[in-house]
Amino acid sequence: MPQDEAMYAVRARWMLESGDWLTPQSWGELVYEKTPGPYWILAFFYTLLGISEATSRLPAQIACIISLLLTYEIGAIFFNRRIAWLGSAILGVSFLWLQSSRLATANILMISMMLLGIWCLLKAELHPKHPCSWSYVAGLSFGLGFLIRGQMIFVPLSGILPYLIYQHRRHRHLTNPMLYLGFAISLFPSVAWFLVSWHRYGQVVFDQFFALVVRIASEQRNGNSPFFYLWNTPIKAFPWPGFSILGLILVSRPSVARKSIFNPSIAVITRNKTATNLILVACPLIMLVQISFVSTRLPHYALVLYPFMALLAAVALDWLGKLYETREHPHKSIPRTLSYIFGGLGCLLFLAGGIIVWGIPLPGVSADLDIPKYGLAGLVLGLGWLTLPLLWISRHRWGNNFLTANYWLSSWLVPAWLTLAVAGSTGLLGDYNPDVKAFLQQPEVAAIVQNNTIHFVVQETQALKTGGDKPLLLLTFYTPHWGQRFHKLEELPPANYAWVSPEVAFQSDKYRIISNFRKWSLVISD
Repeated sequence: MPQDEAMYAVRARWMLESGDWLTPQSWGELVYEKTPGPYWILAFFYTLLGISEATSRLPAQIACIISLLLTYEIGAIFFNRRIAWLGSAILGVSFLWLQSSRLATANILMISMMLLGIWCLLKAELHPKHPCSWSYVAGLSFGLGFLIRGQMIFVPLSGILPYLIYQHRRHRHLTNPMLYLGFAISLFPSVAWFLVSWHRYGQVVFDQFFALVVRIASEQRNGNSPFFYLWNTPIKAFPWPGFSILGLILVSRPSVARKSIFNPSIAVITRNKTATNLILVACPLIMLVQISFVSTRLPHYALVLYPFMALLAAVALDWLGKLYETREHPHKSIPRTLSYIFGGLGCLLFLAGGIIVWGIPLPGVSADLDIPKYGLAGLVLGLGWLTLPLLWISRHRWGNNFLTANYWLSSWLVPAWLTLAVAGSTGLLGDYNPDVKAFLQQPEVAAIVQNNTIHFVVQETQALKTGGDKPLLLLTFYTPHWGQRFHKLEELPPANYAWVSPEVAFQSDKYRIISNFRKWSLVISD
């Protein structure tokens, strides 16, 4: 597991094993930096299915499926069902999205709530005679978003404010009491959690929560500038952001292409160009500006943009598919050029992947990196993209008209899906710290860890907070039977096992070191 998801998983496990579902903690240290929604969800799944890595990742996977379905439904409201399907498919094969949907973190959970809220607002607009139930669910989704992701839910909320305010005279969402009732009811668990925690622990609850907010707003990570997402997101979601820019142009232009992509059966929204642009264009742009000017700029903050990018990319891909089938069109050269460019890129990937798989050493590549796995992914993606120019040539030069746009579109989507499937099956997506599993599977270590209570000797309290000691989080999660936390090794009872952190000094004649993991020691006291 990566560090972030190990943090969520460990805190959820503390709640379950201690029976205290109120207090997020790590070895006795209070950690009120985040709202408890993800911990409660994970603890609930642990209760049903047991504590494991797969169980930890199941809520995010379910939220991913829900998000894909909601993306389809939103796309079907604005566009035709073909574009809606393409948008959902593109979102599902976006690298960072798929990676995050297989992590025990709260990002995809919050985004599913965001999409649910937007979909319900649109449904309330489509059913003006019975908007209350839809508005109520919309309010519920945003309140639950706060329970899941805390202050981050205000990023999408502020993104849809222009739609809510500027179009209020038409849809009347802001004067619908059911919207506020749903929000208040779903916000109640968060408010109650804060108040009860404050009553038990005092001001430290709010100090820790708002300290994280201040740190995110002011702490710069890795020197990332305000332009970080303008280059990082296109790389992490390649090639779909490029298509989304073309889709944005098509959606914004009152052209024949624009009229042909919108759903003619839902005139109340699709004939209103302002509403369309406020949700599909203004909302993601506002969110992009917000996350760009917050000092902590991390790749996964951009995940809120991915459903919108996917739908806009679907508009572009559908339009290019129509050009692919057309023999006489002023823009016919666009799909041809893209086919040749990505065919050439596919050729390079195929050759590079073959070199890596065949074991030819590469200069500057670490020997610890399992490079053949990357080579296999390159082979699959390269071979898939090589079909793009072949399809174009076969249809337009050799006259094979049965090779319709569906084949051409499949050559974009299927290779990406197969590549990510290969990455998942080889461990590139999911097995982020294989050394901890290999260490714990050593016969001597496995026999001790599986059959004995293991204590933890940790002095540094900061190691237990967000962004703390990664080996501590990993060892804590993968240790089946927890003991107690000690500050000094001298406190460890005789004939007991313990994980000892690197800053703890001890005399080797009193304790026997069984094995070491990243400077942590598994010891037994005499």
